[in-house]
Amino acid sequence: MEQTYIMIKPDGVQRGLVGNIISRFEQKGFFLRGLKIITVDRALAEKHYADLSAKPFFNGLVDYIISGPVVAMVWEGKGVVTTGRKIIGATNPAESAPGTIRGDFAIDIGRNVIHGSDSVESARKEIALWFPEGTVNWQSNAHPWIYE
Repeated sequence: MEQTYIMIKPDGVQRGLVGNIISRFEQKGFFLRGLKIITVDRALAEKHYADLSAKPFFNGLVDYIISGPVVAMVWEGKGVVTTGRKIIGATNPAESAPGTIRGDFAIDIGRNVIHGSDSVESARKEIALWFPEGTVNWQSNAHPWIYE
């Protein structure tokens, strides 16, 4: 089973979308391994978006992420990184299909509600960054009803 890092951004938290977003991952059959609501400091935001530091929108992106609380999560399941990205939708909400989180809840790319790891390697790095204390290891009784 692989894991992914999912973050509901400040606009998603402010708009009351947390429960709906969590439900989509649970209903798919993924298992929540870590969850916390935090106000992000600038240093953490800059580490998280370090690969975008040369982009002209970097400072605005960091300011946006530190503007309010975020919900940081670790989800686990078969193919969770790829499937999670499909559930989230395209980075630009205008290109996101209806039924995706961004397709249903976002309009502007600068307020696109959610972040999801784009690879297994990115997920490992992001989980280590956001959950240095580790995650909860538990086995759901629903596991055999979801996986062969």
